[in-house]
Parts: sequence; C-alpha cells; structure tokens
Amino acid sequence: MEIKPGLSALVTGGASGIGKGLVLALAEKGIFITIVDFSEEKGREVATLVEKIHTKFHSKLKHPSAMFVKCDVTKARDLAAAFEKHCLTYGGLDICINSAGIGNPIPFYKDQTDGTLSWRHTVNVNLTAVIDCTRHAIKIMEAAKRPGAIINVGSASGLYPMYADPIYSGSKAGVVMFSRALRLYKRQGIRVNALCPEFVETDMGLKMDRNFITLMGGFIPMETVVKGAFELITDESKAGHCLWITIRRGMEYWPTPSEEAKYMIGSSRFKRRSEFKAPSIKLPESFEKMLVQTLTHNFRNATSIVKTSLRFPVKPNHVLVKIIYAGVNASDVNFSSGRYFGGNNSDTAARLPFDAGFEAVGIIAAVGDSVTDLKVGMPCAFMTFGGYAEFIMIPSKHALPVPKPDPEVVAMLTSGLTASIALEKAGQMESGKVVLVTAAAGGTGQFAVQLAKLAGNTVVATCGGGAKAKLLKELGVDRVIDYHSEDIKTVLRKEYPKGIDIIYESVGGDMLSLCLNALAVHGRLIVIGMISQYQGDNGWTPSNYPGLCEKILAKSQTVAGFFLVQYSHMWQEHLDRLFNLHSIGKLKVGVDPKRFIGLHSVADAVEYLHSGKSVGKVVVSVDPTFLHQAAKL
Repeated sequence: MEIKPGLSALVTGGASGIGKGLVLALAEKGIFITIVDFSEEKGREVATLVEKIHTKFHSKLKHPSAMFVKCDVTKARDLAAAFEKHCLTYGGLDICINSAGIGNPIPFYKDQTDGTLSWRHTVNVNLTAVIDCTRHAIKIMEAAKRPGAIINVGSASGLYPMYADPIYSGSKAGVVMFSRALRLYKRQGIRVNALCPEFVETDMGLKMDRNFITLMGGFIPMETVVKGAFELITDESKAGHCLWITIRRGMEYWPTPSEEAKYMIGSSRFKRRSEFKAPSIKLPESFEKMLVQTLTHNFRNATSIVKTSLRFPVKPNHVLVKIIYAGVNASDVNFSSGRYFGGNNSDTAARLPFDAGFEAVGIIAAVGDSVTDLKVGMPCAFMTFGGYAEFIMIPSKHALPVPKPDPEVVAMLTSGLTASIALEKAGQMESGKVVLVTAAAGGTGQFAVQLAKLAGNTVVATCGGGAKAKLLKELGVDRVIDYHSEDIKTVLRKEYPKGIDIIYESVGGDMLSLCLNALAVHGRLIVIGMISQYQGDNGWTPSNYPGLCEKILAKSQTVAGFFLVQYSHMWQEHLDRLFNLHSIGKLKVGVDPKRFIGLHSVADAVEYLHSGKSVGKVVVSVDPTFLHQAAKL
C-alpha cells in the first residue's frame, strides 16, 4: 500500500510516545488521522500539530484533517464509537495502528490485590483492547472491500521475557502471536502485522534503569520505529509478520525462517493433498531418454538420445514417473565428464553408457508392490540420475510429492534446496547480517537472495548485465553489482568496509579469491560450485587459491563446501517450505523465458546456461502438452 495523501488512519495511544511519533509521521504524508487516547489535553495538542502539518497538502476540506476522540480503550462501547466516528468522518479506514499500552502499575511480585487495578487492567489495555481494535478495523475494511494495513504495537519484551514486568511481557507476547495468527486475512487484502521495538525514549522508556538501557545499546530513535512501521504498511508481502527493532541488530523479522522451521509441522506423504487433477496417462511400449556415451565436458558430444522399452511390471518399492519438466544445471557438464563417480577414468568409463539429467517433475504413472503412500496420478519430483527422459523408474523413497508438476517446482529442486539448506547448515545464517550472493540471477542465486532477505539480512548480489540486475532488484536485493558496469572489488571495499558476513559463492576462480578478501571477521564463505571451471569462459578466469589457510586463520573465517547429495534427508522438509513460501507470495521463482522443448533440445539448454545469458532457472519441457503459456516470476 502506498502511503499517500487522502488515505485515513486511526491510531490508539496517539497522544504520546510511539503512537504520537507515528501520527506525526503519517501527517507528513498527508494522511487524515483520528487520534484515540485517554488524555484529552495531549490528544488535542497532537491534533492541532497534525492540522498545521496538513496545510501543505489540503485546503478547503469538508472534514477536519485530524480528529481527537477521548476514549478508554478497555471500554468496548467507547471504542466502537471511536471507529464509527472515524468512518462517518473519512468514509472508511485504510490504516489502523493500535499503540495504546501501559506498564503494570504494581510489581507482580508484590501485588497482593485481586489485580483489578493492576495486572488485569494492564492485560485489558495491552492485549484485550488490541484484539477489539483489530476486530473493528477488519470489519470496516471487509465491508468496504478495500485493502488495509493494521499494525499492532508489541514490544521486544513480547519476544523475550522482561523479568521486571512479567505482565507487560506476557500481554505484549499475546499481541505478537495474535497478530501473526491473522495472516489469512491477506487473501482479502487486509494485512495485520506486529511492530516490536526495544526501548524508545518515551515516558514509559524513561522509567527504565539508565544503566540497563546503555547495556542494551541505548534508545531506538523514533525515526527508526517510523521506518519499520512504514515498511509494514507499504510492503504488500508483509502479512502476519513481526518486525523486531533493536539498536544492536537493527530491523529484522522474527522469527527467522530457521527458527520458524523448528515448530512448523512437516507435511506427511500419507496426508498430502493436491488440487492438481492428473490426466489419464497412456503408457507406451517404448520411450526416449538421454545417455552419456563418452566422457567429455562437451555435453553435446558426450550424449545421445536412444529409444528403450518400457518394462513391466514396476519393481516392488518403485514407481514409474512420466516426466513433464526437467531441470538444467551447470553441473551437467561435470556429470557428462564422469567427475561425480569418483575413482579413475577407466573405472568411470566402465559405467558407460549412463543416464543423464539430475532433476525433474512429473506424474506417477504406475506403482510397484509394497508402495502404499504414493498413488497413480500424484505429482512428484525427484533428484536422481536419469531426469532427461520421458519416463523413469525410481525407488519410491526418492519420490518427493509436490502439489503441482510445474517448472517453478523444478527450480526449487537442485537450485532451491541448495540455497535453503546451504544457508541454514553451512552458512548458519542469522538475521542482521550482510550476505553476498555471486551469480545471483542464476537458478540457485535467485533463491539465496530471497531467503537471505526473508531472514532479515542486507543482501548484496553480483551479476552480469542489465536484465539480470533488473531481476535482482525486483527480488528485493539491497545492492546489485553489475560487473559489466562496476568493479566488484571497488564497490565492496567502499560500501562494505567491515566486510561481508556470509558469502554464497558459485563462480570460483578469480571471484572466489575476491570473495575471500571481502570476508568479514568471523565471516562464512559457502562454496556451492565453481561454474568458471566447468566449461568455457564465463568472464572469470580459473585460478588456484594461494594463501587460503593464512587468509581464513587471520580473521577466524570459515570456508565451507556444500554438496546437496549429502543432505538428502532434508530435501522433503525444505522443498515443502519453499513451495509454501512461493504459494503465499513470499518467494518469487524465476524461470528463464527461453523455451526448450523435447529431449533433443537438452544440449542447446545446457550450452545456453553456460553462455551466461540465462536469467532464472533453465527448464526443458519434456512433454510439451503441459507447456506453460509464459514463464512465471
């Protein structure tokens, strides 16, 4: 939602503290405001300030640009009247900020009363009134069928306990969880979020022990609180989010994806449901597949397409999959040269010919005996050798059920899972860090930048070319470095003098050397590939890495290699998470728009990927009857 003149907002607790700061900031944007507060003197004073600010936006209005309503938010009838008066005056409600809050007047540890004038009242102001206000706001927005933004002001003490005031801490924790649980209203364009600053220099904040405030890094400037609130209002992807603001770590969303995963229930292969309706599959007597016939990095010369019989019955504990889309990877050329089999060349040559392709999505066409959790017609993905084929028989344990057999799902396999698992395990990614992703517009880079951003980090990305830079900006990257027009080393030295905390690196060669030099103290560099040394010239010269040990020892840095195959036990969990993020609009999946149709186009697709021209995941449509009309982003 764009914050622009003419919109209206209702702010409880708007006469002082954070509420007042947000009222004045909204006034500077030309927003009509109703200030709801118990203090008539302070409330009318703030309303007068808003009127003065509005003189530069409005003239000859039919209604006041600001209105004060005296109200005790714990009285349901008075609160309902305040919302009704706002709607009658301004014709609707676009923004609601529930900021009214108090500390517990009697320390809980010493309270010998029944709580009526102490902790019960605190809970009623801090939590019950927030629920009531949110309910009124949603009702108004639903009736008007207009989008709206609701911000419930919580507190950092609602995320972590404040021992000095457990009632305040508990009530604010209720605000946080209540707000996060209302994510489903996003479907109607109504977004509810929680804003959780630490200590702000307000009347309430000044009551805290000064030494403790200093220990926590000092007071948060009101400007930072306003910035956070405006982000929650304007960012359409933010619904059911909690923005935590501290001096020590800045602004970050809580919990991080890795924390959230600890309590999210993984989907069951037995209970999975899909809206996808599979067409009837006619099983042919034979099908085509691609084989590696000779060992070479030249994928086209290494492979050929052969016709083979479709053998029945399906083996026990196996499934037959009709492949719809297959994914293209930089490592296809390593596979065609035999690099992934280990041993010497003669041992690898003895395996010839072998199936090509790493990943695909399709529909289960038949199941073998003892397979009880997978049914004919179910969409599934897999990451085993043999993805470049029309059909494949795989062990049922390797089938990864998915809701739809779309090209976006292919992108989530090797590319998406590598980013998701590598950042969590090898990168040990937290919030509040600076994360650099190289070759960021590629298949896996697009996931890495978004996941790092979702975790609350500052994201820097490198790419080559204007189209790729444009894509990365659309994905929310904070700083895009197009090495066709800027020198990466110069930019990193000038703009990030303290270094980069986490680097997700897939280029190798000179780029890896550059990344090592840019790594911060205690930084972590994740090596997920080295495309510059796979095939051809991608703009980066292959090189050795002299002084590697000295570099990482000097700054207690970590260089971690990551190979997806060794994390197969985590594939389904992370694939479900990626699809969920995509389905609720938090994760965009870029599929390169260039079409490659049929197995005979696979070699073209591999060469296109290594040309450096691709933007997003390169996918081959094995069965063109399922071809999307246009690539999605």
